[in-house]
Amino acid sequence: MKSELVTPSHLARKAVVYIRQSTPHQVVSNQESLRLQYALRKRARELGWREAAIDVIDTDLGLSGASTAHRNGFKELVGRVGLSEVGLILSIDVTRLARNCTDWYPLLDICGLRGCLIADRDGVYDPGTPNGRLLLGLKGSISELELHTIRSRLTAGLLAKAERGELAVMLPIGLMRDPSGVVVKDPDMAVQGRLGLVFQLFLQLRSVAKVMRALNERDLELPRRDRYGDLCWTRATLAAVAAILKNPAYAGAFVYGRTRFQPPKREGALPQKAPRPMEEWRIVVKDRYPAYIDWPIYEKIRAVIRDNRAEYMRIKTRGAPRNGELLLHGIAWCARCGHKMYVRYKGGGEYVCNHLRTQGGHPTCQHIRAAHIDAAVGDAFLTALAPAELDALSRSRRVQQQMSNALRSSAERELERKRYTAALAERQFNRADPDNRLVASELERRWEAALNDVRAAEEALARQMPSKAITQVAISKELNDKVISLTGRLPQIWGDEAISDAHRKALLRCLIEKVVLDRGENDLALARIVWRGGAVTELEVKMSVNSVTKLTRGTEMRERSLALARDGVPDDEIAAILTQEGHRSPRCADKVLPITVGRLRRAAAIKVATQRSRWEHDDSLLSPPELARRLEIPVNWLYVQIRSKRLLIDRQPSGAYLFPNTPSVLDAVRNLRNHVLAQLDLRICQPNKEGHQHG
Repeated sequence: MKSELVTPSHLARKAVVYIRQSTPHQVVSNQESLRLQYALRKRARELGWREAAIDVIDTDLGLSGASTAHRNGFKELVGRVGLSEVGLILSIDVTRLARNCTDWYPLLDICGLRGCLIADRDGVYDPGTPNGRLLLGLKGSISELELHTIRSRLTAGLLAKAERGELAVMLPIGLMRDPSGVVVKDPDMAVQGRLGLVFQLFLQLRSVAKVMRALNERDLELPRRDRYGDLCWTRATLAAVAAILKNPAYAGAFVYGRTRFQPPKREGALPQKAPRPMEEWRIVVKDRYPAYIDWPIYEKIRAVIRDNRAEYMRIKTRGAPRNGELLLHGIAWCARCGHKMYVRYKGGGEYVCNHLRTQGGHPTCQHIRAAHIDAAVGDAFLTALAPAELDALSRSRRVQQQMSNALRSSAERELERKRYTAALAERQFNRADPDNRLVASELERRWEAALNDVRAAEEALARQMPSKAITQVAISKELNDKVISLTGRLPQIWGDEAISDAHRKALLRCLIEKVVLDRGENDLALARIVWRGGAVTELEVKMSVNSVTKLTRGTEMRERSLALARDGVPDDEIAAILTQEGHRSPRCADKVLPITVGRLRRAAAIKVATQRSRWEHDDSLLSPPELARRLEIPVNWLYVQIRSKRLLIDRQPSGAYLFPNTPSVLDAVRNLRNHVLAQLDLRICQPNKEGHQHG
């Protein structure tokens, strides 16, 4: 039946039927609503429009009407109304056009301005008249309220179920639901073993990248779900390992609200999901699932992963320990401005606080040479660790043994799984019809590929076989005494060249949270060690300086040395006296060198009464020039051998090298000169003919 509002001017333009369903699920399941919306073409014909003048816009199927984002059909409709191409908009309900008054009222304004009518199943309205505007405005407000009511009701039910931990969410690989809906572990032991191995590797290696490399080096794949939800095995990646380590379901916890939507960075883009911090998770229900690890270990893993991120200024983390000589990389902080200090290797290692310089152009806050600081912090760390050293060594050995067993067990399960795959491929090939060559050739190719995988797994397992069988024996008293004798060896292990810098830093961070540094004014730097747990240790570190005047007690040492020099005391005796009184040389932290006393004396124009040589020694010893004359060799050759460590000899307190005046030593040096010996050690033992040392 034709409405009185329809005029010839309206009929001269198009009638547009706008069709929309909220979700793709409704598009598939709610077919009756779609039929009613497409039937609006008949309503347009009844209102007087010809069939050719009726257009249908259905490009917004499966999109919500809460906003106009990505609703190209609605944008097209508004544009055509603005161009006066549309005389009537038909929709089964106002909710199909918009559920947001911000989008609804601009459409009413444009329709009223261009003389476009709006029709639904209840009637035809003219937005340009007060009554039509009032009715359409009320319908739009009710539609918006209805959306919020439905959403709040659904959200309340969802949160209530989530607070009980009963909300059915997607489970990670390794967990599944039985027919009754109870969550259980995957019965596949290979999956359980591989997931457990990932957690064990991370607790030892403490880096996602290292876990990924360790798995790939041994050809151990990770279980994943394909796009159909089925189990598949793929090569380990950083994202896959991190997803396993960060998922709280493996700790037995149901968590809801781990992510949030961030506003799009550019217009027209979809909102992006971003992870929330653990303390901002909305709902956490512990002990809901069967656990692979307990909750404290999960929190420790998350803390290590967060600490490994090298975003120093934004989240104040320390970063993963890396190779590099400087020991406090990532944990050194400035005591003056409170910012993190960076490392610089140019011109020697040092810690530099240049945050204010890079951010605001201010001068560099301070820079400290690293050698003495690292030595002092390392000594403090070893001192603190000494009581627990034996227990730490024993525990480290047990962890290493457990890790080796876990890797081997995982490799055995990997081989068993691939053997099953090869056996299955063989059975499929044997059951195929030989005349169907297309199928038979493909099954043969799969069988051959499975056999190649089996051989690769066998080789990987063979590489993990220990060189010697490890037997478990009871610890006898003799063995226990040998273990106790290891106590005190940690400093030697710490200084061993085979230990990498990254391992030293990782050990240091087990006890030390951060180190706050202050260069000070003279030769003393202050280092405040903040231990894990909150304890604090204050250290005064003696630094190298350029002159005596920059020493804290430099003036006192100068006056004392000059007074002794005027009394005729030799330089070496003055140096010994000053050392006993607690003084030091500018570049020596624990004593005063005779050369320092000599420089002070000469600067004051004080001459010694009698010249003394620091090379004076007993007749049973030979100096390098004396030894060179005895053997008729160049003296420089001896110094070259000492520097190249082919000739090992202890240096005297005076700084001289002295050789025992015995025939065996003379013969040994002569043999070293004639290349009979490869190396000569005169510190504690004598060499043999082959150039090796006697123990």
